[in-house]
Amino acid sequence: MCAKGDDKTTVSGTCKSPCGQVTACKAKKSCCEPNKGSAIDVSNNSSCSSRSGASEEHSSNVRRNDSDDFAGRPKKDIETGTDIEKGSSIVEHVSLSVGGLTCTGCETKLYKALHDIRGICNLHTSLVMSQAEFDIDGQAGPVDELIKTIEKATGFSCQRLSSSGQDLDLIVDCDAKTFIERRYLAGITLMSVLGKHEIRVTFDPKIIGARAVLEDAFGRKLRLAPLRAPADLENGRKHLRHTAWVTLMSAVLTIPVLVLAWAPLHSRPVVYGAISLALATAVQFLVAGQFYISALRALIFTRQMEMDLLIVLSTTTAYVCSIVAFAFEVRGEPLAIGEFFETSTLLVTFIMLGRLVSAFARQKAVETVSFRSLQRQTAVLCDKDGSNAQEIDARLLQYGDFFRVDPDSRITTDGVIVTGTTEVNAAMITGEALPVDKRPGSLVVAGSINVSGVIVVRLTNLPGDNTISTIEAMVNEAKFQKAKTQELVDIVASWFVPITLILAVMTFFVWIAVAIAVRHQGAGTSVVNAITYSVSVLIVSCPCAIGLCVPLVIVIGGGAAAKHGIIVKSATAFENGRNVSHVVFDKTGTLTEGKLHVEDEIILVPDEQLALSVTLGLTEISKHPVSAAVSAHLKARGVQAAALKDVRSITGRGIEGMWNGDQVRCGNSRWLSLEDLPDVQYLLSKGLTVFCVTIKHIPVCIFGLSDRIRPETHLVLAELRKRNIAISLVSGDDTPTTSQLAAHLNIPLTNVRSRCTPADKQNYLKTLPSGKHSRTLFCGDGTNDAVALAQADIGIHMSAGSEIARTAADVVLLRPSLNGILVLLDLSHAAMRRVYLNFAWSFLYNVVAILLAGGAFVRARIAPQYAGLGEIVSVLPVVLVAVQLRLFKKEYPSGLE
Repeated sequence: MCAKGDDKTTVSGTCKSPCGQVTACKAKKSCCEPNKGSAIDVSNNSSCSSRSGASEEHSSNVRRNDSDDFAGRPKKDIETGTDIEKGSSIVEHVSLSVGGLTCTGCETKLYKALHDIRGICNLHTSLVMSQAEFDIDGQAGPVDELIKTIEKATGFSCQRLSSSGQDLDLIVDCDAKTFIERRYLAGITLMSVLGKHEIRVTFDPKIIGARAVLEDAFGRKLRLAPLRAPADLENGRKHLRHTAWVTLMSAVLTIPVLVLAWAPLHSRPVVYGAISLALATAVQFLVAGQFYISALRALIFTRQMEMDLLIVLSTTTAYVCSIVAFAFEVRGEPLAIGEFFETSTLLVTFIMLGRLVSAFARQKAVETVSFRSLQRQTAVLCDKDGSNAQEIDARLLQYGDFFRVDPDSRITTDGVIVTGTTEVNAAMITGEALPVDKRPGSLVVAGSINVSGVIVVRLTNLPGDNTISTIEAMVNEAKFQKAKTQELVDIVASWFVPITLILAVMTFFVWIAVAIAVRHQGAGTSVVNAITYSVSVLIVSCPCAIGLCVPLVIVIGGGAAAKHGIIVKSATAFENGRNVSHVVFDKTGTLTEGKLHVEDEIILVPDEQLALSVTLGLTEISKHPVSAAVSAHLKARGVQAAALKDVRSITGRGIEGMWNGDQVRCGNSRWLSLEDLPDVQYLLSKGLTVFCVTIKHIPVCIFGLSDRIRPETHLVLAELRKRNIAISLVSGDDTPTTSQLAAHLNIPLTNVRSRCTPADKQNYLKTLPSGKHSRTLFCGDGTNDAVALAQADIGIHMSAGSEIARTAADVVLLRPSLNGILVLLDLSHAAMRRVYLNFAWSFLYNVVAILLAGGAFVRARIAPQYAGLGEIVSVLPVVLVAVQLRLFKKEYPSGLE
């Protein structure tokens, strides 16, 4: 959804997205809906193309008030777009929470199942988040039928996540399915059944408040349901509980088998064998049965061989061989090896134990980067003066509310202080170390801590749409992206199972040959002995560790960056950051603070009031630092804005409009062809930024503005030079002003470009070397930087800038400090070291484990019953190495954070 008031003029190197937003022509970028009113200027970078809620009902969902479906809802919910590749109209965007994803093979199966469905495009899946996102067009059919198809093909449970409005979970005193058929107030767009007496109500908070939904919407007061965890955490916990119960059941059934096989009991082989057979059969079908279903689904629906197939082959082989051996025992012709039911049962139990430990470790890793802990769950509702205070659940806040925040308390949601003064610590949100003074009129953000005074805050953003939610959405965006390294992982994982099968078959025939030719064993004994080696090879190999090498590090790294006030929106930023060889900076608002102030003012016409009034009429609509500074200067002087018509912003140039039928313009001297004007040259010689105003192409006034260099700029540039990273400066400002700043910062003039349009910045970045070990980084803040942010290998956006630039960026600095560049570079090195360490461990484990299991060392081997522990040994180190990234901390030179 385009930011309201943003210029939509097409510029070189950009294209219009389905919503009309000017975006950069780069596949990795997406259009986003800015978080309007957010105290910290960050955006929820979700795809703009049709986050429609038009077809959201499942089999248990009922939509009512059809005529009111789109009344008052944000425009992004009802827009449609067009998928260029398929040439079809995109109907809506779908987000699914997927239960049952345990490894990279599961994610591949899900991706293939979705990819093969006609009408699905822009598909993204995330193993760590247990989610899938995609756009659908008219060819895909109803969403509920689509979900059933996916569940049938994969065996995973899928639940659609709401993409519009606000959700409220309620407990009803009757059957939930019956309840959602009743009539309710306008503003409620969707109701879903969550349980026998629990429903989820989706409503438009701009039409009806949360407390009205709870108390009035249905003609009676309902009760809030307990707060649910986010979908990715909830799915992980469900999977963990299910795995724990299955593992416990397997252990209970296996222990008697082990006792009968290993305990010094009286010799009753047939009786003990019969009992073991019954227990082993229960384990094979009640516990290992899930692997059969999963493997068959993968082969039939997605034509894929995955890890579950190896488990099925190995456990079935061990089980069948035990039955054959038991049959010979019953006939009175026991084999030399005897029956070995303990092998198949212990094998299944250890496989389940390995999956349990792996699931637990992965779940804890995901929880470490969850933002839920920053969101306070209660609020003290009060009047504007702080009276009539009462504590309520934060989910019941609604627009127009005032809430009180006591000292040492976390601020519930974004708002504006109306009463009281205090200091606020926002370190957990922006990385800002020191508390900041706040007074009436100051913005405060969710998750920050009120240090000293009591304050009353007017709510601006609801808890589900505040700064914490927005940051979390931006961090989650990286989890859906595939890093370049992940492509290699996917290739390895796709070949892993077939290669393992080949190795197992080779092991089988080699050991038959060895047993017969070297050890002179009988055919039966040789075959059974060879089977035990093959089973060990099938089970001990583990592609799960390889599959988790990259995504887990990306997730933990994103959380570590967020603690430093850096939001990494692209997974490739971690890969490219360690190879940055050239950093290109914008000037105003990036190297400088962007807080321009007017130092000189030259009026060129007799009617001074007219010139200033027209200037204010043009500049008061713009958020550009220069226009904003001139507008603030004129308002402080008491100037009244002239009534202009058809005012529009022209990116990289200025603003134009009509006054009394005459064209009026303001902007840089080049656009207005005033470079040679003596007054312009005078202001430029002083190193000022020049801003001109014309009426009917005649200059009426000129302003000279100055800006301060950021306090950390010198030290950051010095640190970059120490790392042999080249530095460039590109600016739309005039040459004298840009050159003076470059000289002050010791930037070579050969690396300085002034008077740059958005296309000029893009073209300059194209001339810089870019390869595997030579990456470019661009740091900017304005709308005219959007193209350059998209062109660079890494685009970094200063948070105080425009929404369009933020959309095109790979990284957003929540606190406008250049120190974030150094944090990103160092974190990139730390993250990729862990990725390669995990790769090395996964490769070493699988090579050594397969050799041991296959008997390559002769005297040392992994017995088949213990091979199931392989997943613990392989996956746990990968998780621990990734989680250790949470401790990332880097010391910088004096003056840096």
